[in-house]
This record gives sequence, C-alpha cells and structure tokens, in this order.
Amino acid sequence: MTKKINKTNPMLSSLIHELKKQANENDAPIWKDIAVRLEKSSSNWPEVNLDRISKYTGEKETALIPGKVLSDGDLTKKVSIAAWSFSGKSQEKIKKAGGKYMSIEELLKSNPKGKDIRILG
Repeated sequence: MTKKINKTNPMLSSLIHELKKQANENDAPIWKDIAVRLEKSSSNWPEVNLDRISKYTGEKETALIPGKVLSDGDLTKKVSIAAWSFSGKSQEKIKKAGGKYMSIEELLKSNPKGKDIRILG
C-alpha cells in the first residue's frame, strides 16, 4: 500500500507523485528522496540563503532545494538552482550573477536521471 499524501496544494501533490514515478522509471533515487522531503510538513522545509548555495555548489552542478531560496548573501558563481519557491530578491540576485532559477518540476523534466545535482537544505 502506498502512503496517502495529505497535502492540500494540488500542484505539490502532483509534483510528489511525478517525482516518485520518475524515480522508479529512471532508477534515480534522488527524486524519491526529494518526494519524501516534500511530503513532510512545510514548516520543516529548508530555507537556504544564496551564500550557502555559492559555498557548497560547483559551477557544473545544479543546486536543488526542497524548500525556499532566500536572498541573504551573494551568489559568486553561475549556478542553476531549482527549488519549490524563491524570494523576489533571490531571483534578482541569481539573474544578476548569470545563474538560472527553475522549479523542481522543470529540473525533473530537463534532467530525469538526476545527474550532477546537489541537494541543499
């Protein structure tokens, strides 16, 4: 039996379902890990600042935050960042640094195998 998702946001519920589906189809356990993290209470989701992303992520990696990206600090690299949500200022700073921000769903579609992704949070 599968665990019933008790999320009220239909977009979040469909994302969790799609993450689990892609994890099984592509033999990519990273997506199952993210689905489990998103199933938890949103008060336990991480909030990661740009300076932490800059510190722990390489240029060729994609940072994946199963929560929110905040704007504290500066982004010193051209980094691709995927997250559930972004603050307005963090989006501006990512663009200014030459990086790219996207939703988790967009990352899932562009990288179904889950290669070169670093989970932060």
